[in-house]
Amino acid sequence: MTASVTGHLRGASAASLEAVLAAVDASSTDAAAEIGEQLFGVVGTLDATPALRRVLTDPSTESAAKASLASSIFGQVLSAATLAVVDAAVAGRWSAGRDLADGLEVAGVVAQVAAADAAGVLDAVEGELFEVARVVAETPQLRSALSDSAAPAAAKADLIGSLLDGKAQPVTAAIVRQAARARRASFERTLEGFADLVAARRGRLLAQVRTANPLAKADHDRLAAALTARYGRPVQLNVVIDSSVIGGLSVSVADDVIDGTMSSRLEAARRRLAG
Repeated sequence: MTASVTGHLRGASAASLEAVLAAVDASSTDAAAEIGEQLFGVVGTLDATPALRRVLTDPSTESAAKASLASSIFGQVLSAATLAVVDAAVAGRWSAGRDLADGLEVAGVVAQVAAADAAGVLDAVEGELFEVARVVAETPQLRSALSDSAAPAAAKADLIGSLLDGKAQPVTAAIVRQAARARRASFERTLEGFADLVAARRGRLLAQVRTANPLAKADHDRLAAALTARYGRPVQLNVVIDSSVIGGLSVSVADDVIDGTMSSRLEAARRRLAG
């Protein structure tokens, strides 16, 4: 699991998330996309109904009773496979009420990733997620619309979804629409975390590299090798050309930021001189 998405899920919540993801893994990959989409719907319901969240995460309530309640609410709209994942979630212990919804959101993304993997389009999804992030970052009007806290989450999801319809893999569109809801962080940060889950499925990490100029192949390979050695896992570089970077590179891997830009070095020198 990637820290940027699940780092706040600790202790009991982290253990419960593992059980939920195991339930996703136990389901048929043929149904994975449907499971993912339905889990996103459950997350929306839980976000909109704090009282339901509290009941389903109440440690004093028997698991069977919570499963029965979940079935009575969601049973008519969820497939049996999705309901099994929800049952695993309500059977767990969550440190906070919101952790239940957060865990199911992660499970929804993981299910979508499993669907892409089974369809042989995981490479395409990974590339498309990076491209969406790049386009949003470089389009101030779109970025502003997605970061507007006054705009309904559903409207933002529909906006970004409409731009992807017929132009991206269905899994990509589903993941991006969910990221646009920005439940815990900005759209950009949420999408980055979801992209990390895609990379994790392939046993590697994603590194976002910001530089003013394209990297030569030798520099690209050398940086990838250095990061792979540092993290002990293969690292995929997503290079963003950013004119605001003055010399050097800014590299972010999950929650780690390695800022080697000239501007950061000058700022560090200024602070030292200032005492």
